[in-house]
Amino acid sequence: MKKSGFWLIYLLLLIAQFLLSTYANFTPYVMVTLLPVMVLCIPIRVGTTLAMLIAFASGWAVDALSEGLLGLNALALVPVAFARDGIIRLIFGGELFARKEDFSVHRSGFWKVAMAIVLSVALFLLVYIWADGAGTRPFAFNALRFAGSLAASTALSFLAIDPLAPDSRK
Repeated sequence: MKKSGFWLIYLLLLIAQFLLSTYANFTPYVMVTLLPVMVLCIPIRVGTTLAMLIAFASGWAVDALSEGLLGLNALALVPVAFARDGIIRLIFGGELFARKEDFSVHRSGFWKVAMAIVLSVALFLLVYIWADGAGTRPFAFNALRFAGSLAASTALSFLAIDPLAPDSRK
């Protein structure tokens, strides 16, 4: 996929995240987010530092335009960008970096992509829920929020992964 095509889809999904954050808060137990999978799919050619800056800007924009607590998404999204290369190396292997090619569901397989999505969403949610609760909420509430949010966000991420990480052989 051309660079401009990826960034256009990224921007459209960022707008979708604004809408999700504004209108999809039905319960305090479930938070739906696309941000971790968006950061996970940033092209490998983009270095870690730039990916962290993109993640910070994306999280800050969502915080500023839709949610009340400024900096919470940015705080939780930067570690996902920092761990992005490690997650990709762990799940898909180092050959993607050697060939400088991005992963896709068709090339890498559904289960590998699913594991990468779950790891990135789980890291995001751990930081987000820890920072949001700040020791004021009981463990049971935070555990239920983590489980519900992980299930909902992972399911929604599967809809976003195909446009973000298409098969380049098509």
